[in-house]
Amino acid sequence: MSEVMDRAQTIVGGLFDLTGKVAVITGSSRGIGKAIAERMAQQGAKVVISSRKAGPCEEVAKAINEKSPGHAIAVPANISSKEDLQRLIDETRSAFGQIDILVCNAASNPYYGSQLEIGDDAFNKILSNNIVANNWLIQMVAPEMKERRDGAIIIVSSIGGLRGSTVIGAYCISKAADMQLARNLAQELGPHNIRVNCIAPGLVKTDFARALWDTPEGEKRASSGTPLRRLGEPDDLAGAAIYLASRAGAWTTGQTIVVDGGSTC
Repeated sequence: MSEVMDRAQTIVGGLFDLTGKVAVITGSSRGIGKAIAERMAQQGAKVVISSRKAGPCEEVAKAINEKSPGHAIAVPANISSKEDLQRLIDETRSAFGQIDILVCNAASNPYYGSQLEIGDDAFNKILSNNIVANNWLIQMVAPEMKERRDGAIIIVSSIGGLRGSTVIGAYCISKAADMQLARNLAQELGPHNIRVNCIAPGLVKTDFARALWDTPEGEKRASSGTPLRRLGEPDDLAGAAIYLASRAGAWTTGQTIVVDGGSTC
């Protein structure tokens, strides 16, 4: 029995192994991005922790390095700044030599209310941070991936991009656009063996989405329509990211993988 289990673990480890890979994960000082970074490091990847504030990034990198020495660095960057993002990419290359995996997880949603009443500044910020910044990052890493004929790009979208909303409409527009961005780039980069996909989470218990679940009544209401009868945890998304980044997902591109506890079914 133990021989069978050992063989199974070897097979699984081979499919999902990220040893020797370097992953840049934006918005990875907390929530979904942090969970993805931690799990990718467990699978052997070198990971770059990035968000706006240096302190939280350094804390996450330190915790990862305590378990896997030398597997994480912190490079704070603001996704609204193209210069910051270029520095993120440059410092990653300086530290680890190359970038094999890009996870565009960071996003903004500064407005909650009617689409008819959103101001130009808020609308522009959502579209810029959630779509344009992702395209900037992909433009920055694509040339080296094309040269090596290998790479995995993952955009964290949302099930909001699959349906309408009366209160987070602009955010939903941006997340639908991310799905199309992945489809377009999958077509363009596929001939170079670069895969581009989205993950669309349902409601996950993160600080980012706290306004939607942070009362017992709100959580009960939000989870009642989900077949699994619970909201997501950040770690529930990490497996999908590892699949898309690893050999297991070698023939998956241009797709949006919904991870929502069944709420859209």
